[in-house]
Amino acid sequence: MNSREALIDAFGRLQEEIHSVVGELSADQLSERPLGKGNSIAWLVWHLTRIQDDHVAAAAGHDQAYVDQGWSERLGLPFDPADTGYGHGDAEVAAVQVSDGALLTGYYDAVHAQTVDYLKGLSDDDLERIVDRHWDPPVTLGVRLISVISDDLQHIGQAAYVRGLL
Repeated sequence: MNSREALIDAFGRLQEEIHSVVGELSADQLSERPLGKGNSIAWLVWHLTRIQDDHVAAAAGHDQAYVDQGWSERLGLPFDPADTGYGHGDAEVAAVQVSDGALLTGYYDAVHAQTVDYLKGLSDDDLERIVDRHWDPPVTLGVRLISVISDDLQHIGQAAYVRGLL
């Protein structure tokens, strides 16, 4: 297995987990917040998908599925289309309401497809390319992709925990 195949496998596992956590939940269950103030499954899945969409699109130099494929309109959330959920407080988390889990999984599937298409064209040398000079040391593509996987895994784990509470 090479680096590209390992990354594709990791993102594929995320997709499986997202479908497993979201599957068959009602709109009320998706928006349920532990103790009335924690992150809901809807917010967690929307946020992790936004981060993946934003970060991979920036690295790949293509448009985000959220805007380009109309997911912002379909989801109908009251945020600027550039919002990824970073720094959201109580009111913003509560505002993430979806009528159907298929909207969340559909958006993730669209982002996943763009991610995998991009990864298929990468070589090990590509992973050394600097994609963000705002950090010291600058962030390489490989580090950015692992960061997205790590963030996504944490958030889907949190969503699975919330589902268990339901």
